[in-house]
Amino acid sequence: MRTPLIAGNWKMNTTLNEAVQLVKSLKQTINSISAVEKLVCPPFISLAAVRDELAGSEIKVGAQNMYSEEKGAYTGEVSAVMLKDLCQFVIIGHSERRQYFNENGPMLSKKILAAIKHNLKPILCVGENLQQYEAGQTNFVVSEQFKTSLAGVEQSGTLTIAYEPVWAIGTGKAASGQQAQETIAFIRGLAIAKYGEKAASEMRILYGGSVTPVNMAEYISQADIDGALVGGASLKTADFTQIVKITSQKGLKG
Repeated sequence: MRTPLIAGNWKMNTTLNEAVQLVKSLKQTINSISAVEKLVCPPFISLAAVRDELAGSEIKVGAQNMYSEEKGAYTGEVSAVMLKDLCQFVIIGHSERRQYFNENGPMLSKKILAAIKHNLKPILCVGENLQQYEAGQTNFVVSEQFKTSLAGVEQSGTLTIAYEPVWAIGTGKAASGQQAQETIAFIRGLAIAKYGEKAASEMRILYGGSVTPVNMAEYISQADIDGALVGGASLKTADFTQIVKITSQKGLKG
């Protein structure tokens, strides 16, 4: 059985003070909600303060990115060694990292291996852009991203996959529940082929892309969708709280 996960990706938003105020507010509204795992992913500069504010709560902390090397002359980068005392999760390969910073499968597989080595739980993002979607290439693109990003990653362990169609991220053009379910079921099939039936049945696969309180019920009702990677709505206490509540009402998946 899979416990649903709702993860808030704050992206490049919130000052240090704003981040602390946001998690103070979220502690009051989502900490006691059961049957769902709650996660916030603030910018690097706020990780320590957010971790301290959430100490003793049920809300987990994640980073939005990391570098594959442990230390060295990599100006501006942050390693798993630096993160492991600050958070439990790390987002790997978000489409914005792929698009704006040219991250690719071989780079991401190194990051995932480094995260696992240092007991961070990676959330690998995959998804097609609008041109690929309209050309009917969704499964091909997702399959290639899955295979190259997980090359050499032999144990699924604490891995989570997030399917985020690029054409739906921040556009308001969310995929339908059926569209998301079909692709996520396909991804679970890829996981079965790589890791076996048992491991794949235990792996959480999230949907991301213009998730709101209005459409969350449709997603979490699908058999293979185990939660959401939430963008803009995660910056609003009321919206994020409602998404968590809706998810908790569906309980365990699998």
